[in-house]
Amino acid sequence: MKRSGLILRVLLLCLSMAVPTAFAADGGAGQIDTGDTAWVLISAALVFIMTPGLGFFYGGMVRGKNVLTTIMQSFFIVAMISVEWFILGYAMVFGTDINGFVASLDKIGLAGVGMNCLEGGTIPELAFVAFQCMFAVITPALITGAFAERMKFRAFTVFILLWAIFIYNPMAHWVWGGGFLAQLGALDFAGGLVIHILSGVSGLTLCLLLGKRSGYGKYPMMPHNLPMTVLGATLLWFGWFGFNAGSALGANALAANAFVTSQGAAAAAAVTWVLAEWILNGKPTILGAASGCIAGLVAITPAAGFVAPMPAILIGAISGVICYSAVAFVKVKLGYDDSLDAFGIHGIGGTWGSIATGLWATTEVNPAGANGLFYGETHLLFAQLISTLIAYALAIAGTFILYKLISTFMKVRADKNEEIAGLDITEHDERAYNQAVMAVGSPFEHPSGQPFQSPVSTIQDLGTNGHHL
Repeated sequence: MKRSGLILRVLLLCLSMAVPTAFAADGGAGQIDTGDTAWVLISAALVFIMTPGLGFFYGGMVRGKNVLTTIMQSFFIVAMISVEWFILGYAMVFGTDINGFVASLDKIGLAGVGMNCLEGGTIPELAFVAFQCMFAVITPALITGAFAERMKFRAFTVFILLWAIFIYNPMAHWVWGGGFLAQLGALDFAGGLVIHILSGVSGLTLCLLLGKRSGYGKYPMMPHNLPMTVLGATLLWFGWFGFNAGSALGANALAANAFVTSQGAAAAAAVTWVLAEWILNGKPTILGAASGCIAGLVAITPAAGFVAPMPAILIGAISGVICYSAVAFVKVKLGYDDSLDAFGIHGIGGTWGSIATGLWATTEVNPAGANGLFYGETHLLFAQLISTLIAYALAIAGTFILYKLISTFMKVRADKNEEIAGLDITEHDERAYNQAVMAVGSPFEHPSGQPFQSPVSTIQDLGTNGHHL
C-alpha cells in the first residue's frame, strides 16, 4: 500500500509539472490569461447582440410595411459577413502587411490560426478572430439605415458582400492591421474611422445614388413602433461596453477606462440632444433620447481607450448637439433622404470623435497611444485629420463604383408600386402585423400611395414629434 501510494504521488507530481508546460506550448510566444480570454469572449458576445439590436433600432423607425425587411437586413448580415470573415476577411485585415496597403493573405481560411496566443497579447488568436468578426458584421449593417425602405434584397446582399471585401477590409488593415495609417500614427481605439465614418459616409453616398423614397417630403413617414426602437437602442448601449471596453483585449485598467468613458459620453449626448430639441421644438422625445445616446457612443468609440472620463463627457455632449443639428437642420435644408440618419449620427459623430481623439488623447491614459493637441502635441491631430479624409474618400469612391457595377447587371432600387406595397410583401412575402393599417405601413399612407388626412399639416410641424422623415 505504501509503495502504491508513493507511485501515485509521483505520477500526480509529474502531471502537475506537465500541465503548465503544455499550456505554455499552446500559448506560443506569449502566455494565455484566462481572465483576459473570458473578457474578450464575453465582449465578442456583447458586440454580436448589437447587430440584431440595430435591426430593432432601425426596424421601429421605418413604416410597418418595411419592418421585417429592415430587421432581415441586419440579421442576414450577421450570417453572411461571418462566413466572409472566417474565409477571407481576417486574412485581408490581419495578414502580414505588404508595403502598408494590403495583407499577404497568409491566413486565408484561418490558415495557421489555432489556439496559440495572439502575438503580443494574452488571449488565444481565435478569441481575437471572434471579437473582430463582430466588428466586421455590424459595420455594413449600419449602412442599411441610409437606404431603408427602397433597396431590393438581392442587390443589397451583393452590395454588402462586396463592400465588406473591398472597402471595410482594406480600411481595417490600414488602421488596425499595421497599414499605412497606423504607421502615420492614427489612433482608432474601437472604430471611429474604420466603422462609423466608413459606414456613415457610404450610407450617404448610396442614398444619394438611389434617390429619395416615393413620397418623401410630400407627406410624413413616421416611425411605426418607437418602443421597438428604444429596445434596439438599449441593446446597442449594452453591447457597446463590449465594443469599446473589449477593445482593450484584456480585463485590465484600460478596459475599465473605456467602459467609464463610453457611459459618460453616451449619457452626456442623450442629455444634450434632448435639451436641444426641447429648446427648439418645445418638447423632449424618446426618439431624441435614443438617438442622442447612440451619437455619444459613436463619438467616443475612437477615443475610449485614449481619453480620460471628463473629456469623454465633453466629447459626448458636443456630439449630441452636432448630430442633432445634422439630422434636424442640415438634412432638411439639403433635402437628401438618409432614411434613418446613418450619416447624421454615424458619419458626423464618427468624424467628430476622430478629431476629438486628436485633441484629448493622452499617454497618461494609454502609454501606447499619443498626446493630442490639448496635451502639447500636434502630430496626432494631423494624423487624425488625414485619416478622416482618406476614410471619406474611400467610402465615397468605393460605394459609387460598387453601385454602378451592380446596377449594370441587376435592379437595385424598388419601383414605386413595390414601395407602396411595402418591401416585406414584395421582397419576402411576409407581414409583420395583421392589422390593415399596419400592413399598409403608416397611419398617414393609403394603399394608393397618397397620404391620409392627418393632424400634422406640414413637414415642419412633424419636427415636434420626431426627426426621421
